[in-house]
Amino acid sequence: MKRALISVSDKTGVVEFARELVGLGWELLSTSGTMRMLKEAGLPVTSVSDVTGFPEICDGRVKTLHPKIHGALLARRDIPDHMRQLEENGIGTIDLVCVNLYPFRETIAKPDVTMEDAIEHIDIGGPSMVRSAAKNWESVTIVVNPEDYATVISELKADGQTSMETRLQLSAKAYTHTAEYDMAISAWMRARAGLPEKLFLEYDICQPLRYGENPHQEARFFKTLKPAPYSLATAEQLNGKELSYNNIQDANAALNIVREFKDKPFAVGLKHMNPCGAGVGETIAEAWTKAYEGDKTSIFGGIVAFNREVDLETAQMLKPIFLEIVMAPSFAPEALELLCAKKNLRVLKVDMEGEVTKQMACVSVNGGLLVQNQDLDICSLSLDQCVTKVKPTEEQMKDLEFTWKMVKHVKSNAIVVGSGGMLLGVGAGQMNRVGSAEIALKQAKASLLTEDSERSDAGSLRGTPLNPPRGCRGVDEGVVDASTKVQRTLVLASDAFFPFDDCVTLAAQYGVKAIVQPGGSIRDEDSIKKCDSLGIAMLFTGQRHFKH
Repeated sequence: MKRALISVSDKTGVVEFARELVGLGWELLSTSGTMRMLKEAGLPVTSVSDVTGFPEICDGRVKTLHPKIHGALLARRDIPDHMRQLEENGIGTIDLVCVNLYPFRETIAKPDVTMEDAIEHIDIGGPSMVRSAAKNWESVTIVVNPEDYATVISELKADGQTSMETRLQLSAKAYTHTAEYDMAISAWMRARAGLPEKLFLEYDICQPLRYGENPHQEARFFKTLKPAPYSLATAEQLNGKELSYNNIQDANAALNIVREFKDKPFAVGLKHMNPCGAGVGETIAEAWTKAYEGDKTSIFGGIVAFNREVDLETAQMLKPIFLEIVMAPSFAPEALELLCAKKNLRVLKVDMEGEVTKQMACVSVNGGLLVQNQDLDICSLSLDQCVTKVKPTEEQMKDLEFTWKMVKHVKSNAIVVGSGGMLLGVGAGQMNRVGSAEIALKQAKASLLTEDSERSDAGSLRGTPLNPPRGCRGVDEGVVDASTKVQRTLVLASDAFFPFDDCVTLAAQYGVKAIVQPGGSIRDEDSIKKCDSLGIAMLFTGQRHFKH
C-alpha cells in the first residue's frame, strides 16, 4: 500500500484530496490539526507519532523530524543499499507528501505582530519534509499548492502514479515555496536586526509580453505580492488589445502623475514617459478639455488617465482621437459603451483608493542593481518660500502648485509652463536647463496662439513665428490666449535649481510672472536679482525632483 503524508496550514480542498487518495487505496499519515480534520471527515488516518514511536513535543515544534519520516522520503528506490537500510530499520516508504507551511507572511502583516508571535509561525518540520520529498522527486510526489490536487488525482486514476514530468514540475514548485518562505523570514529578521547588506525581491508573473521596448527583446510583467493602488498589475482591462511593454511603462508614468491630484477632477495625456497635456477643472470634461488644448498634436497615439469617473461627455470628446489607452477609476455605462466601440482602444479600470506606500524603485545596470525609495514626497507651496520682492497672487500660487506637481514627473532637465490649471509647455530631458526652458516656453506660446481660422479676428495664427513679439506680450501685459481672448499669466516650474539667470531672462521674454524651483545653486542670488529687476515672483522649495 502506498502512503501519503498530509500536513497543511492551508486546508483548502484537502479533505476532498485525501478522500480521493483513500479511494485509490492509499494509506494516510498526518499530524495534529490536519489529522483531526481528516478524522472528523470520516477518513482513516494514522498519526505520525504512531509511525515514529515518538510523541509530538515542545508544543508541536518537534513531530516529523525523525528518520522514519525523512528516511522514508529520501531513500533512493533505485539504490538497493538504501532500500535494505529502510528494511533493517523498519521504515516504510512515503510516496506522496502534501504539505504547505505555517502562515508566516500573514502573521507579520498584522500591524501589532510581536517578535514572539512571528517566531512561533516559522515552520521547521514542514520545510524539511518539503525539501526531502522534492529532492527525491523521481520517486516521491510533493504537493504544496491546492491548485495541483486535481492534476495529481487525475494522473493517479489514469496510471496509478504521477508522471515524471509532473513530479519534476511539482518539485520545482516545492523549492519555490520554501525559497519564498525563507526569503520572507530572512527579510523580516534582517530588518529587525539592522542588516541591510542583502536585497530580496519577490514578484509573481502577471503576464508574458509579446516583446520588450523593441521586437527583438523578450519581456514579462511581474507584480508584487501585495496589491497596491494606482497599479496596472491589478487593473481591470475592459477593452482593447493586450498591453505591451511600452504601454505599461507609459501607463504607469501617467498613473504616478494622477495620484498627485486628488482634490479636483484631473486629466493627463502622456507620450514616451512625459506628460504632453494636463488640466484640472470643476468637471472631468473641463479637465480633459484643458489637457487636450494644451497640446493637440502630441496626444496622438498617447495615453490618457483621469482621477474621476469618465462620463459620456468626456467619452464623446475622447472617441475621435487616436489613443492607445484610457484609464480611470470607473466609467459611466454609456461612456464605456462608446469607448469600447473602438475595438483596439485599451480601456482600463484602475483602483485609485487607499494609501500609497513607498516601494523600492529598481534600475538594472551592468552587473548590478540601483535601488532607491520611490519619489512620493512633494512639499506644499506657501508664500514663506518666496525669495523675491514681488509676491505671487493667489491664482499664481494655484498654478505654481499645479506646475510643481507636474514638473516632478518630467524627465530631467525638466521645465514646465502652465496657466489656469492647464499644462501649456513641457521641456524634457535636455542636456542644459535653458534648452528645456526654451522648448517649454515656445510650446506654451504656440499653444496659446493656435486657433481655428473661423474663430480668429485677425485670421489664422497657425505658423506664427515662435519668437515672442516684443512689446505686445511682455512681462507687464501677460499673454493673451487667442482662443478665449482671456488674459493669461504664465508660471514656470523647474525640477532643479537654475545654475545661471538665463532661464529667468528667457521666461520674462515669454511673459512668465511667477517661477517655482528648488534653489540651492551658488548663483541663486543672480536669479533672484534678475526676477526682482523684471517683476517676477519666485519660490524656492528646497526640494529637488530629478527624474532620469
